[in-house]
Amino acid sequence: MKKFAMIQMGEDYNPEVHKNCFSLQNRESYNLTVRNMEEACELAKKLVEEGFGAIELCGAFGEENARKLVEVTENKIPIGYVVNCPEQVQMAIDFFCGSEE
Repeated sequence: MKKFAMIQMGEDYNPEVHKNCFSLQNRESYNLTVRNMEEACELAKKLVEEGFGAIELCGAFGEENARKLVEVTENKIPIGYVVNCPEQVQMAIDFFCGSEE
């Protein structure tokens, strides 16, 4: 069984509540949350121990934090992070960081 995790980071998340899993015949895809990098590091190490094969990170992490997670997991699994096309970066910032309407 292949296991994949998508991790979202935001201070308003409750990792115990804000999570889900989609199971297919030979793959499980998890959507997990953390509030900060400290939680992200602990979660990433746990996922490696539990046999996850890949981690994808939301755009809140950026390259520097993605590299930190590669380091704390000892480069044992691929870790990617979401980016936007350069011309859409401000749109993404406005959506994710802007006020609620």
